[in-house]
Amino acid sequence: MTILHIDSSITGEQSASRAISKAVVDQLHGAAPDAQVVHRDLVAEPLPHLTLDAFADSSVVEEFLAADTVVIGAPMYNFTLPTQLKAWLDRILVAGKTFRYTEAGPEGLAGGKRVIIALARGGYYNAGSPASALEHLETYLTGVFGFIGIRPEFVAADGLNLGAEQRESSVKQALGETVRLAA
Repeated sequence: MTILHIDSSITGEQSASRAISKAVVDQLHGAAPDAQVVHRDLVAEPLPHLTLDAFADSSVVEEFLAADTVVIGAPMYNFTLPTQLKAWLDRILVAGKTFRYTEAGPEGLAGGKRVIIALARGGYYNAGSPASALEHLETYLTGVFGFIGIRPEFVAADGLNLGAEQRESSVKQALGETVRLAA
């Protein structure tokens, strides 16, 4: 079994998404000690934005396809995902490898893979909240992974910028969810 761990937060040790994604990986690895963990830090080793030359490099999509489980730390920046994560997604959304077009429409080719995404958001963006129309992180990731045949699972820490007590409570709740996800 191979676990691919993707981190995309720019806030280093202060990052809630990094703490939660690490906890998910630790739980999964604890349940399967023989699993190989591959860590890709998109901030420490950023991928350049997509160009034709960069698109020709298939190493990122091959790394993704080789993984049985993918754990992604995804903070919300300006209502959407970090550009570092977008650059990675641009490398795994490859016609003929992770999806194909058919007469009936697009078909995902990466199904059967488990994707767990640790979300970190400064406010509240759930349905019914005043800012729900600005949530373009979870909805985008749901759509992108659905397009390639994967239904991602999410664990979220919300309200992180509403004070130290709220941040601590939200991260603690999300860390507790990692046990359920690893089961």
